[in-house]
Amino acid sequence: MNQHRILVVDDEPQIQRFLHPALTASGYEVIQAATGGEAERLVATSAPDLVILDLGLPDKDGKDVIETVRAFSDVPIIVLSARDREAEKIAALDLGANDYVEKPFGIGELLARIRTSLRRQVAGASVPSRFEVNGLVVDTAKRIVTRNDQEVHLTRKEYQLLVHLVLHAGMVVTHRQLLASVWGAAHVEDLQYLRVFVGQLRAKIEDDANNPQFIRTEPGVGYRFISE
Repeated sequence: MNQHRILVVDDEPQIQRFLHPALTASGYEVIQAATGGEAERLVATSAPDLVILDLGLPDKDGKDVIETVRAFSDVPIIVLSARDREAEKIAALDLGANDYVEKPFGIGELLARIRTSLRRQVAGASVPSRFEVNGLVVDTAKRIVTRNDQEVHLTRKEYQLLVHLVLHAGMVVTHRQLLASVWGAAHVEDLQYLRVFVGQLRAKIEDDANNPQFIRTEPGVGYRFISE
């Protein structure tokens, strides 16, 4: 059984009643908070391994909680987000949230995101030299990409884009994060530029660029590299 401790921050009793038994049944220890202030205190004093955070809290905005927590902790944070709050979801990710799950959500999806975030936390900041999934191999030591044992010739920017997505496999990466990482802070608004390069990259590594299996679009937010 899993002994990870998860802090659930949500002021809706029905969400807490739903998540507590579901997470406990999956082997997690669950602690709860209904306000942002209580959440910040529990992160500091109870050392959770992961935080599930609703953005709409009664005492403060969930984004402020992320900002406060990020000042002293790198604990993984998964945001619970309503579908009509896209801008806030993006802002939360840019402030340091690791992932998001849209309300209403299924427990299977949430558990998968939890496992991904915890795996990355255990791995720490180490950078794998070789990544392989479904016939796609990214070898960062040799700077070689192959698909079904055939070398894929990428431009420098296409390679950097792919590596950034691979290093965050399973997690959403926002447009701004990708643009800042690959092209620099001066290009964080160049969304169309990014779309062109993602299209070029998909054409080279996907079997069907119109139905991608590796680089999934998160509408209005960014991209997610699928590793499972």
